[in-house]
Amino acid sequence: MPNTLNPLELIARRWQPSAAFVRRAALATVVMAVIIVVTGGAVRLTQSGLGCSTWPKCTPDSLTPTAAMGINGIIEFSNRMLTDVLCVVVGVFIIAARARHPRRRGLTRLAWGQFWLVMSNAVIGGITVLSGLNPYIVGAHFLAATALLTVAVLSWKRASEGDEEPRDLVARPVRQLAWLLVAATGALTVIGTVVTGAGPHAGDAHKVHRIPVNWQEITQLHVDFVYIVVGLTAALWFTLRAVKAPAAPRRMVGELFACLALQGVIGYVQYFMGLPEIVIGFHMLGSTLVWICALRLALSLRDRGPLPAGPEEPAEKSEAAQPVAAGSR
Repeated sequence: MPNTLNPLELIARRWQPSAAFVRRAALATVVMAVIIVVTGGAVRLTQSGLGCSTWPKCTPDSLTPTAAMGINGIIEFSNRMLTDVLCVVVGVFIIAARARHPRRRGLTRLAWGQFWLVMSNAVIGGITVLSGLNPYIVGAHFLAATALLTVAVLSWKRASEGDEEPRDLVARPVRQLAWLLVAATGALTVIGTVVTGAGPHAGDAHKVHRIPVNWQEITQLHVDFVYIVVGLTAALWFTLRAVKAPAAPRRMVGELFACLALQGVIGYVQYFMGLPEIVIGFHMLGSTLVWICALRLALSLRDRGPLPAGPEEPAEKSEAAQPVAAGSR
């Protein structure tokens, strides 16, 4: 075997992670992506967006917050430090995906995709501070975090399935309905970002520029899209049962329903209580869970076979390897 200076190649020669370890590493990236979204929201809701006055340092003269900056500086700096934890988690997944045999280039690319999204969003976060919390940059910062969550969910799914050509588990119109649901959920997330950018929680105690739209109208549009997403979810729930789809997607559409119901309750509570910060924080957490459920549901409607077995490992069965009723084809 030729010599190489690639550290990942050297690790792969000496360490063979199990399929379960790779799956857990992928799941850890999903968890960290959710945490980053929620803690980023906490920075804004506690008016700590400018707790560190510059970037990449916390102040022009200090890398870390000073006593004079108070709790806001600690909150903002702590959120920055969480990015380091996220980098470690993503790094473990990159190493595990690369070291796993047989080598799966698609999974490794997804892992590296997460790394570059983390780096890109760190820069966007810095621009957010340097721009004085420009609401458009803040929105881009959140959407980039959502993109990271998306790739993390895709990685988690790919770490649990094989590399065969995708096999449809339901008819094409059903899959199209599922992806329409994903698109509507994505639009709901984007509109929610605009609601945030136009709303009262700017991220700092001083006056910060807001997106110049009517907050009541954009909030109503957000609610309208909630009804669209709920309607599409209901349609998919009935459709999956009508075509006798496999158990996994039927279970996942129920999970999505539960998340939407909880998110709806939280949304109305925060609206009628005057947007309390803690409730908004739970609403942000709920938005990540809804997005995860929608993605997993759409991805569950195809099967790529069992995971390729590593050295001296028995082949695993595909999670979706269930008979499909003739009527669903």
